[in-house]
Amino acid sequence: MEHTKCLIIGSGPAGYTAAIYASRANLSPIEYCGLQPGGQLTQTTEVENFPGYPHGVDGNQMMMDLREQAERFGTDIRDGEIVKVDLTQRPYKAWDDAGREIEADTVIIATGASAKYLGLPDEQKYNGMGVSACATCDGFFYRKKTVAVVGGGDTACEDALYLSGLAKQVYMIVRKPFLRASKVMQQRVMERENIEILFEHNTLGLFGEDGVEGAHLVKRKGEADEQLVDIQIDGFFLAIGHKPNTDIFKEWLETDEVGYLKKIDGTPRTKLPGVFVAGDCADPVYRQAISAAGTGCQAAIEAERFLLEN
Repeated sequence: MEHTKCLIIGSGPAGYTAAIYASRANLSPIEYCGLQPGGQLTQTTEVENFPGYPHGVDGNQMMMDLREQAERFGTDIRDGEIVKVDLTQRPYKAWDDAGREIEADTVIIATGASAKYLGLPDEQKYNGMGVSACATCDGFFYRKKTVAVVGGGDTACEDALYLSGLAKQVYMIVRKPFLRASKVMQQRVMERENIEILFEHNTLGLFGEDGVEGAHLVKRKGEADEQLVDIQIDGFFLAIGHKPNTDIFKEWLETDEVGYLKKIDGTPRTKLPGVFVAGDCADPVYRQAISAAGTGCQAAIEAERFLLEN
């Protein structure tokens, strides 16, 4: 069994920032990067809205920079996954995918969330080449172009409205004959001239040479009047929700109905003393690199204060 003052579970902007602050506070943290080291940003080609990169930065490069900074201050970063925890009492226990057991005085959970995809092979083929699950991250690249948003809930409507301020044309691909979004969101979408809602449409695939150039759709799938439809688009945005990566913590920590970890009074604290949360695993609203990094900083400072007081 190993012992650490601070165990950080997850990487990405939240985990790496927590590691930088925890290391500088002499907590000698151990950080597990998880199945996707660097988190969701490693699937983004260009990040232009993170302060300090005036000309933008590749998502993978940005995560490598953060990792190198954390390692410089002494973080023990491991390319493995924590698969089990026991948060019954302090010191808390965790086990990695190699069977190693770690005992920790404090735990920072920064496991992030995973965007839901339709499951089409083309989503992987064109990932970073026209397919995105973050309109606010990547919408800027589609100014005066044509894009499609998949989904019919509030998130899809918000993304469509955001993109309509940048793109020439926005299609909403909605599999049902109605929107699930709140009435006010529905009204805003309906009133926006450059948003066209394609009700009762499902996506069959995408096409294009060096990136997305269009989508193959089916209208009224399975019905007598089923019809195949192609639309010309430059970008394909998924807005069918995110799944927070929090399953192994649900036995001990409170979550909302989707699975996002609950914080106490807007702080990184949880109901368990010495257990803190950061980043998208506890943020269903903003889901941005800069906000995740901020909560990583907060979690590390809270962990340092907790250890000083205990």
